[in-house]
Amino acid sequence: MLSDIEIAQRATLKPIAALAQERLGIPEDSLEPYGRHKAKVSLDYLDSLHDRPDGRLVLVTAISPTPAGEGKTTTTVGLGDALNRIGRKAVICLREPSLGPVFGIKGGAAGGGHAQVVPMEDINLHFTGDFNAIQLANNLLAALLDNHIHHGNELGLDPRRITWKRVLDMNDRALRDIVVSLGGLANGFPRQDAFDIVVASEVMAIFCLASSLRDLRERLGNIVVGYTRDQTPVRARDLQAHGAMTVLLKDALAPNLVQTLENNPAFIHGGPFANIAHGCNSVIATRAALKLGDYVVTEAGFGADLGAEKFIDIKCRKSGLRPSACVIVATVRALKYHGGVELKALGCENLEALQAGLANLERHVRNVREVYGLPCVVSVNHFSQDTAAEHALIEARMGALGVPVVIARHWAEGGKGAEDLAHAVVRLAESGAPSVKYVYEDSAPLWEKVKAVATRVYGAADISADAKVRGQIQRLQDEGYGAYPVCIAKTQYSFSTDASARGAPSGHVVNIREVRLAAGAEFIVVVCGDIMTMPGLPKVPAASRIDLDADGRVVGLF
Repeated sequence: MLSDIEIAQRATLKPIAALAQERLGIPEDSLEPYGRHKAKVSLDYLDSLHDRPDGRLVLVTAISPTPAGEGKTTTTVGLGDALNRIGRKAVICLREPSLGPVFGIKGGAAGGGHAQVVPMEDINLHFTGDFNAIQLANNLLAALLDNHIHHGNELGLDPRRITWKRVLDMNDRALRDIVVSLGGLANGFPRQDAFDIVVASEVMAIFCLASSLRDLRERLGNIVVGYTRDQTPVRARDLQAHGAMTVLLKDALAPNLVQTLENNPAFIHGGPFANIAHGCNSVIATRAALKLGDYVVTEAGFGADLGAEKFIDIKCRKSGLRPSACVIVATVRALKYHGGVELKALGCENLEALQAGLANLERHVRNVREVYGLPCVVSVNHFSQDTAAEHALIEARMGALGVPVVIARHWAEGGKGAEDLAHAVVRLAESGAPSVKYVYEDSAPLWEKVKAVATRVYGAADISADAKVRGQIQRLQDEGYGAYPVCIAKTQYSFSTDASARGAPSGHVVNIREVRLAAGAEFIVVVCGDIMTMPGLPKVPAASRIDLDADGRVVGLF
Protein backbone atom coordinates (compact mmCIF):
# COMPACT_ATOMS: atom_id res chain seq x y z
CA MET A 1 0.00 0.00 0.00
CA LEU A 2 1.33 3.43 -0.95
CA SER A 3 1.79 6.07 1.73
CA ASP A 4 0.10 9.46 1.45
CA ILE A 5 3.29 11.12 0.30
CA GLU A 6 3.94 8.42 -2.29
CA ILE A 7 0.43 8.90 -3.70
CA ALA A 8 0.96 12.67 -3.77
CA GLN A 9 4.35 12.37 -5.48
CA ARG A 10 2.82 10.25 -8.26
CA ALA A 11 0.12 12.82 -9.03
CA THR A 12 0.00 14.71 -12.31
CA LEU A 13 -0.37 18.37 -11.42
CA LYS A 14 -1.59 21.12 -13.71
CA PRO A 15 0.37 24.38 -13.88
CA ILE A 16 -1.38 26.60 -11.38
CA ALA A 17 -1.83 29.46 -13.86
CA ALA A 18 -3.65 27.15 -16.29
CA LEU A 19 -5.84 25.70 -13.54
CA ALA A 20 -6.71 29.17 -12.21
CA GLN A 21 -7.75 30.35 -15.67
CA GLU A 22 -9.59 27.21 -16.75
CA ARG A 23 -11.42 26.40 -13.53
CA LEU A 24 -11.92 29.80 -11.89
CA GLY A 25 -11.43 32.36 -14.64
CA ILE A 26 -8.56 34.06 -12.80
CA PRO A 27 -6.26 35.85 -15.29
CA GLU A 28 -2.57 35.04 -15.10
CA ASP A 29 -1.60 38.63 -14.28
CA SER A 30 -3.68 38.36 -11.08
CA LEU A 31 -1.48 35.55 -9.75
CA GLU A 32 1.81 35.70 -7.90
CA PRO A 33 3.34 32.26 -8.65
CA TYR A 34 5.43 30.38 -6.10
CA GLY A 35 6.90 27.83 -8.49
CA ARG A 36 4.69 26.05 -11.03
CA HIS A 37 2.03 24.58 -8.75
CA LYS A 38 1.12 27.17 -6.16
CA ALA A 39 0.33 30.87 -6.31
CA LYS A 40 -1.18 33.76 -4.42
CA VAL A 41 -4.25 35.49 -5.86
CA SER A 42 -3.97 39.27 -5.77
CA LEU A 43 -6.19 41.18 -3.36
CA ASP A 44 -6.98 43.74 -6.09
CA TYR A 45 -8.44 40.99 -8.27
CA LEU A 46 -10.49 39.63 -5.40
CA ASP A 47 -11.83 43.13 -4.70
CA SER A 48 -13.09 43.23 -8.30
CA LEU A 49 -15.37 40.25 -7.58
CA HIS A 50 -17.37 42.16 -4.98
CA ASP A 51 -20.64 42.26 -6.97
CA ARG A 52 -20.68 38.57 -7.86
CA PRO A 53 -23.21 36.40 -6.01
CA ASP A 54 -21.90 33.99 -3.39
CA GLY A 55 -21.92 30.23 -3.75
CA ARG A 56 -23.09 27.89 -1.00
CA LEU A 57 -20.83 27.26 1.98
CA VAL A 58 -20.49 23.74 3.43
CA LEU A 59 -18.85 23.24 6.82
CA VAL A 60 -17.02 19.98 7.58
CA THR A 61 -16.58 19.15 11.26
CA ALA A 62 -16.17 15.94 13.26
CA ILE A 63 -16.66 13.96 16.43
CA SER A 64 -14.17 14.47 19.27
CA PRO A 65 -10.79 13.37 17.85
CA THR A 66 -9.14 10.14 18.91
CA PRO A 67 -5.81 8.39 18.26
CA ALA A 68 -7.76 6.17 15.83
CA GLY A 69 -8.24 9.08 13.42
CA GLU A 70 -11.37 10.56 11.87
CA GLY A 71 -10.31 12.11 8.53
CA LYS A 72 -11.88 15.56 8.53
CA THR A 73 -9.44 17.14 6.08
CA THR A 74 -9.53 14.04 3.90
CA THR A 75 -13.33 14.32 3.81
CA THR A 76 -13.17 18.03 2.96
CA VAL A 77 -10.94 17.28 -0.02
CA GLY A 78 -12.88 14.19 -1.09
CA LEU A 79 -16.20 16.04 -0.89
CA GLY A 80 -14.84 18.90 -2.96
CA ASP A 81 -13.66 16.48 -5.63
CA ALA A 82 -17.00 14.65 -5.53
CA LEU A 83 -19.02 17.84 -5.92
CA ASN A 84 -17.02 18.64 -9.02
CA ARG A 85 -17.62 15.11 -10.32
CA ILE A 86 -21.41 15.52 -10.04
CA GLY A 87 -21.37 18.82 -11.91
CA ARG A 88 -21.10 21.41 -9.13
CA LYS A 89 -18.28 23.94 -9.43
CA ALA A 90 -16.68 23.45 -6.04
CA VAL A 91 -13.71 25.10 -4.34
CA ILE A 92 -12.02 23.84 -1.18
CA CYS A 93 -10.86 26.10 1.66
CA LEU A 94 -8.42 24.73 4.24
CA ARG A 95 -6.02 25.97 6.88
CA GLU A 96 -2.28 25.82 6.40
CA PRO A 97 -0.53 23.11 8.45
CA SER A 98 1.69 24.20 11.34
CA LEU A 99 5.21 22.82 11.50
CA GLY A 100 4.61 21.99 15.17
CA PRO A 101 2.32 19.00 14.55
CA VAL A 102 3.99 18.19 11.21
CA PHE A 103 7.20 17.40 13.12
CA GLY A 104 5.36 16.45 16.32
CA ILE A 105 2.63 13.85 16.69
CA LYS A 106 0.30 14.24 13.70
CA GLY A 107 2.64 14.34 10.73
CA GLY A 108 1.33 15.95 7.53
CA ALA A 109 -2.02 17.71 7.27
CA ALA A 110 -3.02 17.90 3.61
CA GLY A 111 -5.63 15.14 3.54
CA GLY A 112 -4.81 11.51 2.93
CA GLY A 113 -4.93 8.61 0.54
CA HIS A 114 -6.54 9.64 -2.75
CA ALA A 115 -8.13 12.77 -1.24
CA GLN A 116 -5.24 15.21 -0.83
CA VAL A 117 -4.21 18.72 -1.73
CA VAL A 118 -0.88 19.03 -3.53
CA PRO A 119 2.05 19.75 -3.72
CA MET A 120 1.84 17.93 -0.38
CA GLU A 121 5.45 18.48 0.74
CA ASP A 122 5.32 22.22 0.09
CA ILE A 123 1.97 22.67 1.83
CA ASN A 124 3.17 20.81 4.93
CA LEU A 125 6.51 22.59 5.16
CA HIS A 126 7.33 26.22 4.31
CA PHE A 127 4.59 26.62 1.65
CA THR A 128 4.49 30.32 0.64
CA GLY A 129 6.03 31.66 3.85
CA ASP A 130 2.81 32.93 5.47
CA PHE A 131 3.57 31.45 8.89
CA ASN A 132 7.07 32.90 8.81
CA ALA A 133 5.61 36.35 8.08
CA ILE A 134 3.16 35.99 10.98
CA GLN A 135 5.96 34.85 13.28
CA LEU A 136 8.14 37.81 12.26
CA ALA A 137 5.32 40.34 12.70
CA ASN A 138 4.55 38.96 16.17
CA ASN A 139 8.19 38.99 17.23
CA LEU A 140 8.84 42.44 15.75
CA LEU A 141 6.20 43.75 18.14
CA ALA A 142 7.89 41.91 21.03
CA ALA A 143 11.28 43.37 20.07
CA LEU A 144 9.88 46.90 19.78
CA LEU A 145 8.24 46.52 23.17
CA ASP A 146 11.45 45.49 24.95
CA ASN A 147 13.38 48.14 23.02
CA HIS A 148 10.94 50.80 24.21
CA ILE A 149 11.50 49.79 27.84
CA HIS A 150 15.29 49.73 27.34
CA HIS A 151 15.31 53.28 25.94
CA GLY A 152 13.49 54.93 28.81
CA ASN A 153 9.97 53.46 28.80
CA GLU A 154 8.20 56.70 27.93
CA LEU A 155 4.83 54.95 27.94
CA GLY A 156 5.36 53.71 31.49
CA LEU A 157 4.88 50.01 30.71
CA ASP A 158 4.98 47.92 33.86
CA PRO A 159 7.35 44.99 33.09
CA ARG A 160 5.26 42.84 35.43
CA ARG A 161 2.15 43.48 33.36
CA ILE A 162 3.45 42.74 29.86
CA THR A 163 1.06 40.31 28.15
CA TRP A 164 2.61 40.03 24.67
CA LYS A 165 4.56 36.81 24.04
CA ARG A 166 7.01 35.75 21.41
CA VAL A 167 6.08 32.86 19.10
CA LEU A 168 7.75 30.01 17.23
CA ASP A 169 6.15 27.59 14.74
CA MET A 170 7.50 24.54 16.50
CA ASN A 171 6.56 22.45 19.53
CA ASP A 172 9.17 23.41 22.15
CA ARG A 173 8.17 22.97 25.78
CA ALA A 174 11.48 24.53 26.94
CA LEU A 175 10.19 27.93 25.80
CA ARG A 176 6.93 27.95 27.76
CA ASP A 177 8.44 29.98 30.60
CA ILE A 178 11.73 31.82 30.18
CA VAL A 179 13.64 34.90 31.35
CA VAL A 180 14.80 37.43 28.75
CA SER A 181 17.36 40.26 28.73
CA LEU A 182 19.94 38.63 30.97
CA GLY A 183 23.59 39.62 30.63
CA GLY A 184 23.75 43.22 31.74
CA LEU A 185 22.37 46.67 31.02
CA ALA A 186 23.10 46.55 27.29
CA ASN A 187 20.68 43.63 26.87
CA GLY A 188 17.63 45.36 28.31
CA PHE A 189 15.48 44.99 31.41
CA PRO A 190 15.35 41.36 32.65
CA ARG A 191 11.85 39.96 32.99
CA GLN A 192 9.90 36.74 32.84
CA ASP A 193 8.59 35.94 29.35
CA ALA A 194 7.19 33.04 27.33
CA PHE A 195 6.74 31.67 23.83
CA ASP A 196 3.51 30.45 22.24
CA ILE A 197 3.28 28.46 19.04
CA VAL A 198 2.58 30.66 15.97
CA VAL A 199 -0.94 29.31 15.53
CA ALA A 200 -1.84 30.66 18.99
CA SER A 201 -0.59 34.17 18.20
CA GLU A 202 -3.13 36.96 18.12
CA VAL A 203 -1.47 38.02 14.87
CA MET A 204 -2.61 34.71 13.36
CA ALA A 205 -6.15 35.29 14.61
CA ILE A 206 -6.16 38.82 13.19
CA PHE A 207 -4.70 37.59 9.89
CA CYS A 208 -7.55 35.09 9.52
CA LEU A 209 -10.33 37.54 10.48
CA ALA A 210 -9.12 40.64 8.60
CA SER A 211 -11.15 41.66 5.55
CA SER A 212 -8.49 43.84 3.89
CA LEU A 213 -5.03 45.34 4.37
CA ARG A 214 -6.61 48.41 5.94
CA ASP A 215 -8.60 46.27 8.35
CA LEU A 216 -5.47 44.24 9.11
CA ARG A 217 -3.50 47.38 9.98
CA GLU A 218 -6.27 48.72 12.20
CA ARG A 219 -6.60 45.43 14.07
CA LEU A 220 -2.84 45.11 14.56
CA GLY A 221 -2.78 48.61 16.05
CA ASN A 222 -5.45 47.57 18.56
CA ILE A 223 -3.34 44.77 20.06
CA VAL A 224 -2.85 45.31 23.81
CA VAL A 225 0.75 44.40 24.69
CA GLY A 226 0.64 45.24 28.39
CA TYR A 227 -0.39 47.75 31.02
CA THR A 228 1.06 50.63 32.99
CA ARG A 229 1.18 50.59 36.79
CA ASP A 230 -2.24 52.24 36.91
CA GLN A 231 -3.67 49.52 34.57
CA THR A 232 -3.83 51.74 31.47
CA PRO A 233 -3.55 49.49 28.38
CA VAL A 234 -0.62 50.00 26.00
CA ARG A 235 -1.32 49.08 22.39
CA ALA A 236 0.80 48.22 19.38
CA ARG A 237 -0.06 51.58 17.81
CA ASP A 238 1.38 53.32 20.91
CA LEU A 239 4.68 51.66 20.03
CA GLN A 240 4.21 52.65 16.36
CA ALA A 241 4.54 48.98 15.46
CA HIS A 242 1.41 48.26 13.43
CA GLY A 243 2.61 49.86 10.19
CA ALA A 244 5.77 47.75 9.97
CA MET A 245 3.84 44.66 11.03
CA THR A 246 1.40 45.24 8.17
CA VAL A 247 4.29 45.58 5.74
CA LEU A 248 5.59 42.18 6.85
CA LEU A 249 2.14 40.67 6.27
CA LYS A 250 1.04 42.46 3.10
CA ASP A 251 2.07 39.69 0.69
CA ALA A 252 0.98 36.91 3.03
CA LEU A 253 -2.59 38.27 3.22
CA ALA A 254 -3.26 37.27 -0.40
CA PRO A 255 -4.74 33.72 -0.31
CA ASN A 256 -2.82 30.70 -1.61
CA LEU A 257 -4.23 28.67 -4.52
CA VAL A 258 -3.26 25.02 -5.04
CA GLN A 259 -5.10 21.92 -6.31
CA THR A 260 -6.32 18.48 -5.30
CA LEU A 261 -5.07 15.20 -6.71
CA GLU A 262 -8.00 15.45 -9.15
CA ASN A 263 -6.92 18.94 -10.27
CA ASN A 264 -9.70 20.83 -8.52
CA PRO A 265 -8.96 24.28 -7.01
CA ALA A 266 -8.20 24.70 -3.32
CA PHE A 267 -7.44 27.79 -1.23
CA ILE A 268 -5.16 27.11 1.74
CA HIS A 269 -4.65 30.17 3.90
CA GLY A 270 -4.11 30.87 7.60
CA GLY A 271 -3.95 28.26 10.32
CA PRO A 272 -5.09 28.91 13.90
CA PHE A 273 -5.57 25.78 16.03
CA ALA A 274 -9.09 25.20 17.31
CA ASN A 275 -8.02 23.91 20.72
CA ILE A 276 -6.15 27.15 21.54
CA ALA A 277 -7.46 29.62 18.93
CA HIS A 278 -10.47 29.94 16.61
CA GLY A 279 -9.51 27.15 14.22
CA CYS A 280 -10.67 28.48 10.83
CA ASN A 281 -8.97 29.42 7.57
CA SER A 282 -8.95 33.09 6.56
CA VAL A 283 -12.11 35.08 5.91
CA ILE A 284 -10.44 36.49 2.79
CA ALA A 285 -9.90 33.00 1.31
CA THR A 286 -13.43 31.85 2.15
CA ARG A 287 -15.01 34.94 0.64
CA ALA A 288 -12.85 34.62 -2.47
CA ALA A 289 -13.91 31.00 -2.94
CA LEU A 290 -17.58 31.90 -2.52
CA LYS A 291 -17.27 34.43 -5.36
CA LEU A 292 -15.49 31.92 -7.61
CA GLY A 293 -17.43 28.70 -7.00
CA ASP A 294 -20.97 27.37 -6.73
CA TYR A 295 -20.00 25.39 -3.63
CA VAL A 296 -17.25 26.02 -1.09
CA VAL A 297 -16.21 23.22 1.25
CA THR A 298 -14.34 24.33 4.34
CA GLU A 299 -13.44 22.75 7.67
CA ALA A 300 -13.27 23.85 11.27
CA GLY A 301 -10.62 22.38 13.53
CA PHE A 302 -11.12 19.31 15.73
CA GLY A 303 -14.63 18.37 16.88
CA ALA A 304 -17.88 20.30 16.51
CA ASP A 305 -17.64 21.39 20.17
CA LEU A 306 -14.46 23.38 19.43
CA GLY A 307 -13.96 24.18 15.75
CA ALA A 308 -17.59 24.40 14.65
CA GLU A 309 -18.59 26.43 17.71
CA LYS A 310 -15.84 28.97 17.02
CA PHE A 311 -16.61 28.93 13.30
CA ILE A 312 -20.17 29.98 14.14
CA ASP A 313 -19.63 32.19 17.18
CA ILE A 314 -16.48 33.96 15.97
CA LYS A 315 -15.91 33.64 12.22
CA CYS A 316 -19.54 33.79 11.11
CA ARG A 317 -20.45 36.41 13.69
CA LYS A 318 -17.58 38.66 12.58
CA SER A 319 -17.80 38.10 8.81
CA GLY A 320 -21.46 37.51 8.06
CA LEU A 321 -20.69 34.11 6.49
CA ARG A 322 -23.51 31.55 6.70
CA PRO A 323 -23.09 27.80 6.01
CA SER A 324 -25.84 26.06 4.06
CA ALA A 325 -25.05 22.58 5.39
CA CYS A 326 -22.72 20.72 7.72
CA VAL A 327 -20.90 17.38 7.44
CA ILE A 328 -19.98 15.58 10.69
CA VAL A 329 -17.12 13.13 10.12
CA ALA A 330 -16.72 9.93 12.12
CA THR A 331 -15.17 6.49 11.82
CA VAL A 332 -16.32 3.19 13.29
CA ARG A 333 -12.89 2.87 14.90
CA ALA A 334 -13.07 6.26 16.60
CA LEU A 335 -16.60 5.64 17.86
CA LYS A 336 -15.53 2.32 19.40
CA TYR A 337 -12.62 4.13 21.05
CA HIS A 338 -15.13 6.55 22.59
CA GLY A 339 -16.99 3.46 23.75
CA GLY A 340 -13.98 2.27 25.73
CA VAL A 341 -12.06 0.04 23.31
CA GLU A 342 -8.28 0.45 23.26
CA LEU A 343 -6.35 1.08 20.05
CA LYS A 344 -5.08 -2.48 19.54
CA ALA A 345 -8.61 -3.92 19.58
CA LEU A 346 -10.34 -1.42 17.27
CA GLY A 347 -10.15 -3.73 14.25
CA CYS A 348 -12.56 -6.24 15.84
CA GLU A 349 -16.33 -5.90 15.62
CA ASN A 350 -17.71 -4.65 18.94
CA LEU A 351 -21.30 -3.49 18.76
CA GLU A 352 -21.56 -2.91 22.49
CA ALA A 353 -18.64 -0.46 22.46
CA LEU A 354 -19.94 1.17 19.30
CA GLN A 355 -23.33 1.61 20.93
CA ALA A 356 -21.67 3.38 23.87
CA GLY A 357 -19.37 5.49 21.70
CA LEU A 358 -22.23 6.76 19.56
CA ALA A 359 -23.15 9.05 22.45
CA ASN A 360 -20.26 11.26 21.33
CA LEU A 361 -21.60 11.52 17.78
CA GLU A 362 -25.15 12.12 19.02
CA ARG A 363 -24.09 15.08 21.11
CA HIS A 364 -22.19 16.63 18.20
CA VAL A 365 -25.24 16.11 15.98
CA ARG A 366 -27.47 17.74 18.57
CA ASN A 367 -25.11 20.70 18.87
CA VAL A 368 -24.90 21.23 15.12
CA ARG A 369 -28.64 20.97 14.55
CA GLU A 370 -30.16 22.43 17.70
CA VAL A 371 -27.51 24.81 19.03
CA TYR A 372 -25.95 26.05 15.76
CA GLY A 373 -29.09 25.62 13.65
CA LEU A 374 -27.44 23.76 10.74
CA PRO A 375 -28.78 20.77 8.79
CA CYS A 376 -26.23 17.96 8.79
CA VAL A 377 -25.20 14.65 7.32
CA VAL A 378 -22.90 12.13 9.02
CA SER A 379 -20.01 10.93 6.85
CA VAL A 380 -18.44 7.67 8.03
CA ASN A 381 -14.95 7.23 6.64
CA HIS A 382 -14.76 3.60 5.56
CA PHE A 383 -12.07 1.27 6.91
CA SER A 384 -11.57 -2.26 5.59
CA GLN A 385 -12.16 -3.71 9.09
CA ASP A 386 -15.63 -2.13 9.34
CA THR A 387 -18.52 -4.58 9.35
CA ALA A 388 -22.01 -4.30 7.88
CA ALA A 389 -23.49 -4.67 11.37
CA GLU A 390 -21.44 -1.71 12.65
CA HIS A 391 -22.54 0.49 9.75
CA ALA A 392 -26.14 -0.58 10.27
CA LEU A 393 -25.98 0.36 13.95
CA ILE A 394 -24.72 3.86 13.15
CA GLU A 395 -27.42 4.31 10.51
CA ALA A 396 -30.12 3.14 12.93
CA ARG A 397 -29.01 5.48 15.74
CA MET A 398 -28.76 8.45 13.40
CA GLY A 399 -31.97 7.48 11.64
CA ALA A 400 -33.79 7.83 14.94
CA LEU A 401 -32.62 11.46 14.94
CA GLY A 402 -33.59 11.99 11.30
CA VAL A 403 -29.97 12.44 10.23
CA PRO A 404 -28.70 10.79 7.01
CA VAL A 405 -25.53 8.66 7.13
CA VAL A 406 -23.20 8.12 4.19
CA ILE A 407 -20.41 5.55 4.10
CA ALA A 408 -17.64 7.39 2.26
CA ARG A 409 -14.68 5.80 0.47
CA HIS A 410 -12.79 8.82 -0.80
CA TRP A 411 -9.56 7.81 0.98
CA ALA A 412 -9.33 4.77 -1.31
CA GLU A 413 -11.27 6.00 -4.34
CA GLY A 414 -10.91 9.79 -4.40
CA GLY A 415 -13.90 11.88 -5.43
CA LYS A 416 -15.72 8.85 -6.85
CA GLY A 417 -15.90 7.38 -3.36
CA ALA A 418 -17.65 10.48 -1.99
CA GLU A 419 -20.30 11.00 -4.67
CA ASP A 420 -23.08 9.75 -2.39
CA LEU A 421 -21.91 12.25 0.22
CA ALA A 422 -21.88 15.03 -2.38
CA HIS A 423 -25.47 14.26 -3.40
CA ALA A 424 -26.55 14.26 0.26
CA VAL A 425 -24.86 17.62 0.84
CA VAL A 426 -26.50 19.15 -2.24
CA ARG A 427 -29.93 17.96 -1.05
CA LEU A 428 -29.36 19.62 2.34
CA ALA A 429 -27.84 22.81 0.96
CA GLU A 430 -30.52 23.34 -1.67
CA SER A 431 -33.47 22.55 0.60
CA GLY A 432 -33.61 26.10 1.96
CA ALA A 433 -31.48 28.59 3.84
CA PRO A 434 -30.90 27.45 7.44
CA SER A 435 -31.34 29.84 10.33
CA VAL A 436 -27.82 29.89 11.79
CA LYS A 437 -27.86 30.43 15.55
CA TYR A 438 -25.20 31.62 17.96
CA VAL A 439 -24.58 29.92 21.28
CA TYR A 440 -24.87 33.28 23.07
CA GLU A 441 -25.82 36.85 22.28
CA ASP A 442 -23.33 39.73 21.98
CA SER A 443 -25.01 41.44 24.91
CA ALA A 444 -24.44 38.57 27.35
CA PRO A 445 -21.73 39.17 30.00
CA LEU A 446 -18.41 37.38 29.37
CA TRP A 447 -18.93 34.98 32.28
CA GLU A 448 -22.34 34.00 30.93
CA LYS A 449 -20.91 33.49 27.43
CA VAL A 450 -18.37 30.98 28.73
CA LYS A 451 -21.06 29.30 30.80
CA ALA A 452 -23.35 29.06 27.77
CA VAL A 453 -20.71 27.26 25.72
CA ALA A 454 -19.82 24.97 28.62
CA THR A 455 -23.39 24.00 29.47
CA ARG A 456 -25.07 24.08 26.04
CA VAL A 457 -22.20 22.59 23.99
CA TYR A 458 -19.92 20.68 26.37
CA GLY A 459 -22.68 19.25 28.57
CA ALA A 460 -21.11 20.76 31.70
CA ALA A 461 -23.04 21.57 34.85
CA ASP A 462 -21.19 24.82 35.49
CA ILE A 463 -17.94 26.77 35.14
CA SER A 464 -15.50 27.83 37.85
CA ALA A 465 -12.52 30.12 38.35
CA ASP A 466 -10.47 31.42 41.25
CA ALA A 467 -10.92 34.94 42.56
CA LYS A 468 -8.05 36.33 40.48
CA VAL A 469 -9.45 35.03 37.20
CA ARG A 470 -12.98 36.14 38.11
CA GLY A 471 -11.57 39.59 38.78
CA GLN A 472 -9.82 39.66 35.40
CA ILE A 473 -13.04 38.70 33.63
CA GLN A 474 -14.98 41.37 35.45
CA ARG A 475 -12.32 43.97 34.68
CA LEU A 476 -12.48 43.12 30.95
CA GLN A 477 -16.25 43.45 31.18
CA ASP A 478 -15.97 46.83 32.90
CA GLU A 479 -13.37 48.10 30.39
CA GLY A 480 -15.80 47.67 27.49
CA TYR A 481 -14.82 44.26 26.09
CA GLY A 482 -18.00 42.54 27.19
CA ALA A 483 -19.47 42.49 23.68
CA TYR A 484 -16.59 40.36 22.39
CA PRO A 485 -17.13 36.65 21.71
CA VAL A 486 -15.17 34.14 23.79
CA CYS A 487 -12.57 31.77 22.33
CA ILE A 488 -12.24 28.81 24.66
CA ALA A 489 -8.88 27.03 24.75
CA LYS A 490 -9.26 23.48 26.04
CA THR A 491 -8.41 19.90 25.20
CA GLN A 492 -9.83 18.70 21.90
CA TYR A 493 -10.15 15.08 23.04
CA SER A 494 -13.16 15.43 25.29
CA PHE A 495 -16.27 17.51 25.92
CA SER A 496 -14.76 18.06 29.36
CA THR A 497 -11.36 19.51 30.27
CA ASP A 498 -10.15 15.98 31.07
CA ALA A 499 -8.55 14.59 27.89
CA SER A 500 -9.11 11.02 29.09
CA ALA A 501 -12.90 11.39 29.45
CA ARG A 502 -14.22 9.72 26.30
CA GLY A 503 -17.75 9.53 24.94
CA ALA A 504 -20.13 12.27 26.07
CA PRO A 505 -19.34 13.20 29.68
CA SER A 506 -21.84 15.47 31.38
CA GLY A 507 -22.28 17.21 34.69
CA HIS A 508 -18.63 18.22 34.88
CA VAL A 509 -17.34 21.68 35.85
CA VAL A 510 -15.16 23.58 33.36
CA ASN A 511 -12.46 25.45 35.26
CA ILE A 512 -11.09 28.68 33.76
CA ARG A 513 -7.36 28.86 34.42
CA GLU A 514 -6.53 32.07 32.58
CA VAL A 515 -8.08 34.78 30.41
CA ARG A 516 -6.35 36.76 27.67
CA LEU A 517 -7.56 39.85 25.86
CA ALA A 518 -7.22 39.71 22.07
CA ALA A 519 -8.29 43.29 21.33
CA GLY A 520 -7.12 43.19 17.71
CA ALA A 521 -8.89 39.94 16.93
CA GLU A 522 -11.81 41.19 19.03
CA PHE A 523 -12.34 38.15 21.22
CA ILE A 524 -11.44 36.97 24.72
CA VAL A 525 -9.30 33.83 25.00
CA VAL A 526 -10.45 31.67 27.91
CA VAL A 527 -7.86 29.03 28.84
CA CYS A 528 -9.43 26.01 30.54
CA GLY A 529 -7.95 22.93 32.18
CA ASP A 530 -4.31 22.11 31.47
CA ILE A 531 -4.24 23.05 27.76
CA MET A 532 -0.89 24.49 26.64
CA THR A 533 -0.48 27.30 24.10
CA MET A 534 3.04 26.02 23.44
CA PRO A 535 2.75 22.25 22.87
CA GLY A 536 5.56 19.79 23.48
CA LEU A 537 6.95 17.02 21.31
CA PRO A 538 5.97 13.36 21.94
CA LYS A 539 8.49 10.70 22.93
CA VAL A 540 8.86 9.67 19.27
CA PRO A 541 8.27 12.81 17.16
CA ALA A 542 7.13 12.56 13.55
CA ALA A 543 10.36 14.40 12.71
CA SER A 544 12.29 11.19 13.40
CA ARG A 545 10.65 9.59 10.32
CA ILE A 546 11.10 12.50 7.91
CA ASP A 547 14.12 12.48 5.58
CA LEU A 548 15.32 12.74 1.99
CA ASP A 549 15.88 9.62 -0.12
CA ALA A 550 18.80 9.04 -2.48
CA ASP A 551 16.99 10.99 -5.21
CA GLY A 552 16.37 14.02 -2.98
CA ARG A 553 12.66 13.36 -2.46
CA VAL A 554 10.99 13.91 0.90
CA VAL A 555 10.01 10.64 2.63
CA GLY A 556 8.23 9.87 5.89
CA LEU A 557 5.95 12.92 5.76
CA PHE A 558 2.75 11.01 6.64
